[in-house]
Amino acid sequence: MPAVIDGIFDHQDSQGGGGTITNGDTQWMTAGSGLLHIEAPPEQLVLSGGLFHGLQLWVNLPAKDKMMAPRYQDIRGGQVQLLTSPDGGALLRVIAGELDGHQGPGITHTPITMIHATLAPGAEITLPWREDFNGLAYVLAGKGSVGAERRPIHLGQTAVFGAGGSLTVRADEKQDAHTPDLEVVLLGGQPIREPMAHYGPFVMNTRDELQQAFDDFQKGRLGTIPAVHGMSEGGL
Repeated sequence: MPAVIDGIFDHQDSQGGGGTITNGDTQWMTAGSGLLHIEAPPEQLVLSGGLFHGLQLWVNLPAKDKMMAPRYQDIRGGQVQLLTSPDGGALLRVIAGELDGHQGPGITHTPITMIHATLAPGAEITLPWREDFNGLAYVLAGKGSVGAERRPIHLGQTAVFGAGGSLTVRADEKQDAHTPDLEVVLLGGQPIREPMAHYGPFVMNTRDELQQAFDDFQKGRLGTIPAVHGMSEGGL
């Protein structure tokens, strides 16, 4: 699942899914039984040296859904559920799952919540969170703290929350001159607790299933991708 914050990203897959996403858009691809796909910034953006800032998240499927038919969801920035904190200090974009009854557009196969939050300097949010979910916070930009203990966190770091029914995130009063706000992705879901075997882009439950995935790829069972100018390599 790639989400673009700034810039442009092209996607094409062997099932006919794909398109171009830009600021605030998300592509949610379910690999399922397997497909080939290409995703990259467009050639003109690479040549011009333009800004590109995004996030790619891989979500494991439960064993019963591993061989489902592939699916592609195109989620535009205008489709996400927009929420604000009571004091207006934080903007929350619910991409998938739900937050306090507000449902995001992303369709998932196990209960998952994904939120992109922007907090102004000094702003703090405490969000209700399902107690059967795990909880993560990944910082895209800025610096702040998490939890009741205000553990410090900054760009590129991930915080793992413990058990409980809420998540707390706070932006520092002073941010970098190039980063006016704290940008954080909040993630959580119901743990699958199944064995996992992975190699490269293949994620299955056993080594035998991994070997079968390799065989399917090598024998062309995952399809082909039509040629696209500037894109020449694909992967699962």
